Amino acid sequence: MNGGPSGFHNAPVTKIFVIASSLLTILIGVRGRSSKLGLSYQDIVGKLHIWRLFASVFAFSSTPELMFGLYLLYYFRVFERQIGSNKYSVFILFSVIVSSLFEIVALAFLKDPSLNLLASGPYGLIFSSFVPFYYDIPVSTRFRIFGINFSDKSFVYIAGLQLLLSSWKRSILPGVCGVLAGALYRLNLFGIRKMKFPEFLTSFFSRLSWPTVGGSPPSASSGNVIGSIPSYRGREVEGNYAPAAPITSTMEPSENSIATLVSMGFDRNSARQALVQARNDVNVATNILLEAQSH
Repeated sequence: MNGGPSGFHNAPVTKIFVIASSLLTILIGVRGRSSKLGLSYQDIVGKLHIWRLFASVFAFSSTPELMFGLYLLYYFRVFERQIGSNKYSVFILFSVIVSSLFEIVALAFLKDPSLNLLASGPYGLIFSSFVPFYYDIPVSTRFRIFGINFSDKSFVYIAGLQLLLSSWKRSILPGVCGVLAGALYRLNLFGIRKMKFPEFLTSFFSRLSWPTVGGSPPSASSGNVIGSIPSYRGREVEGNYAPAAPITSTMEPSENSIATLVSMGFDRNSARQALVQARNDVNVATNILLEAQSH
């Protein structure tokens, strides 16, 4: 399980976030200001510097944290492919804001001198993503190492645990706040899961995205794939939607398209049927499968 096809195909917002996180971490590290990043109790009772607050959302304070953090951000691009860039942008904003508020409340309540600075980086986004990862991404393979049971999801959990414990209490607190933010998003607080950014904003991210190495196909529309597409909806037949009109051609779906849908948790056979119905359009096929699950 690798989150679907390699690269940032159909994940332009994740791509911009990863690039911004990498560049800011390197830039701040070169200037020797990494040790000044992260929220602290003094920021709450005193003057909060906006540049520190902004930089702390993106920039990691050390190279190991950057490596594990970027790996997890890259893997979790599967959620942008699943719900669309418009809704994923809302998920990012909600995770960052809510987790930051939880951090401020926790610092004000604990008043722990050892928490002089919380770990810096997008901990809120990363650990809020573990909530849908736990519930929505199925285990595809299981294996044993030295008598211990593992699955293909285990490596993602191990990377998350390493990041969570990277700075002990300084990193555990932001991680827990991120999980709480992810839980509130899943509970659909204030109907947040139905909200989405305007199309022109995510289209702007798509235009900013650098070309993908290796000749990957260009990203399809980054709009919300859950949106209604009446031209492909038909009657429901045994959990799948049959086409409303006969399909004149039976183009065999590509393995990359099938792998993308399987990585989202859909059954391979259902994914193939949806792609045939959607004429190999991954976004339309995703919409068909999600509509079928909601009935």
